[in-house]
Amino acid sequence: MKIVDQVLSTTPMKGRKAPPSHYTFKMQSFSLLSKASIEKCVSEEFEAGGYKWSLSIYPTGNTNGNGQGHVSIYLMLINTTSLPNDWEVNAIINFSAYNFKDDEYVTTQDATVMRFHVMKTEWGISKFINLETFLDPANGYLNDDNCVFGAEVFVVKTINKGDCLSMIQESTTVSHSWKFSKFSLANLDVYKSESFVGGDYKWQLELHPNGLIEAKDQISGQHAQRKFNCKFSSSNLGWGVRKFLSLTKVKNPKNGFLVEDSCIFEVEFIVVGLLTPRI
Repeated sequence: MKIVDQVLSTTPMKGRKAPPSHYTFKMQSFSLLSKASIEKCVSEEFEAGGYKWSLSIYPTGNTNGNGQGHVSIYLMLINTTSLPNDWEVNAIINFSAYNFKDDEYVTTQDATVMRFHVMKTEWGISKFINLETFLDPANGYLNDDNCVFGAEVFVVKTINKGDCLSMIQESTTVSHSWKFSKFSLANLDVYKSESFVGGDYKWQLELHPNGLIEAKDQISGQHAQRKFNCKFSSSNLGWGVRKFLSLTKVKNPKNGFLVEDSCIFEVEFIVVGLLTPRI
């Protein structure tokens, strides 16, 4: 797999006394690696955040990532075959190198969340530490030709809920009328019409007669109506208008809404799309 570095070539670093939380990789006879033309050293696997990882060190730099003249360091997510096909792991990574002289771990200071997925299983820094600086024992990174690298991996746990909107190409208008008789005797908080079918779904009209859907003017045709767009879901099965029409106006026979103690309510709608959970 060809590695293309996609982290900043240089990253701010700061010394600290605490060792890396998850993994340290000690390398002995570091200078012999370049003499033996070893391009990359890969650590044993380690676990962090419920996943398996490995650390890769390029003693003379990752040339594919323009890291010549530097020590390059990378983190790889391994054993991905056991993950779902659309797997994705997001993590904040800290790389470090131990400084023997100062007795501290020089650690990257970058809170960027890195996204690991099937097309990108490795992230790192091509220009981690200048090679000339690293090889000079006076700077403290090498002690008797030994060095220590480290990694911290903080997996960002996300509960990603997704939906898919599918538009209906040939939507049809659904209309339904409901005649509500004996309006003056209505004493319940809510009444529901018989169910009807529209857009492959079953619907009902719901009426709150003492604190109010289109109410039809049965005399002059000046119907009381409202128009709006809405989304129905498992958490919101109903839509309506709290103050649709005043009771005073409904009960006034001159307005035509109440004829022989009956009202006619009507709804007209179009199902334009379906919102389903994304798999």
